[in-house]
Amino acid sequence: MAEDWQNGGFGLYIHWPFCEAKCPYCDFNSHVARKIDQDAWREAYLSELDRYAERVPDRVVNSVFFGGGTPSLMEPDTVAAILERVRELWPAANDLEVTLEANPGSVEAGRFRDFAQGGVSRVSMGIQALNDADLRRLGRIHTVEEAKQAFDIARKNFDRVSFDLIYARQDQTLAAWRNELSEALTMAVDHLSLYQLTIEPGTAFGDRYDRGKLRGLPEEDLAADMYEATQELCQAAGLGAYEVSNHAKPGAESRHNLIYWRYGDYVGIGPGAHGRVTLNGRRYATEAWSNPDRWLQAVAEGRPEKRYDAILPKDQAGEYLMMGLRVQDGIDPDRYAQLAGKPLPQDRLHYLQDLGLIEFSTRLVRATEQGRIVLNSVLVELIGD
Repeated sequence: MAEDWQNGGFGLYIHWPFCEAKCPYCDFNSHVARKIDQDAWREAYLSELDRYAERVPDRVVNSVFFGGGTPSLMEPDTVAAILERVRELWPAANDLEVTLEANPGSVEAGRFRDFAQGGVSRVSMGIQALNDADLRRLGRIHTVEEAKQAFDIARKNFDRVSFDLIYARQDQTLAAWRNELSEALTMAVDHLSLYQLTIEPGTAFGDRYDRGKLRGLPEEDLAADMYEATQELCQAAGLGAYEVSNHAKPGAESRHNLIYWRYGDYVGIGPGAHGRVTLNGRRYATEAWSNPDRWLQAVAEGRPEKRYDAILPKDQAGEYLMMGLRVQDGIDPDRYAQLAGKPLPQDRLHYLQDLGLIEFSTRLVRATEQGRIVLNSVLVELIGD
């Protein structure tokens, strides 16, 4: 019998924790370091790949994703060595997707050809804004001109190039966002990630907000209007929303992220990396130590995971629902019932359908565009708080 993870596939996430500077809105596990021992990091990643291959051998790898931090600051030889080891340890899908996140700085752009030769097939660039004033506010160290130059270099080296923008920024108007997004759509190859600015606790923006010093954030209604404009403009340009914040031409969706949203298995390697791995019919949640030095030490000791917990079937069902309703494809209600041991409540499905927040049949449950805007409320209705 096929295991549940096979519905979503299998991928590898490699976390590089270092950045040139820490952005004030960022709550990812990223660090600024003066000196990085690339050899030590390469050996640690290879060691972890070997360890996981013993646990989950003979799986077909659908995707490898280098995230961060700023993984484009990795030495291309390190990336190439990791990908070579992956192919030695697991069979790879014919359409294996290898994504590397990059910042549009001159150092990273200068390495794009080497990354491509080392096996990277897709780049996701963190441009974030298309005007210099907002880039400075966001703590970005590149200019719009540098971003466009880096993007052009990426297009010459990779068939698939995506980039990120953040909207609902300080003092941003709806008209300004529509103009900026329209410009972005003229640049886009086949994929855009468009995120609404969120103020996270523990970030520089979060601290500033708590002190009442982060002014000019849009009201909720304006942010909602920006979201709706985003859907309208992207759809008209042929890049429909296949997920809450991600837009792509048909067939150009991020295969790695679809593993998450379709609740497949993924190995997480690197400081703070999370994973979901099925062993002997049980799915486990993994989390590595987040401090880079602590992680390197833990790998050397053979104990890199801070957390390695079995996930109860009902909690798996909740994770599947939470991830699956983010994507336009939705979820299979039979798969949910097998995980949860019971079907989704029909009365709540009908209630949410009457509100226009979901669509459902015997084979499919999915959130509508309006439902994805208030997805947390939809989830509370379906599985409780």
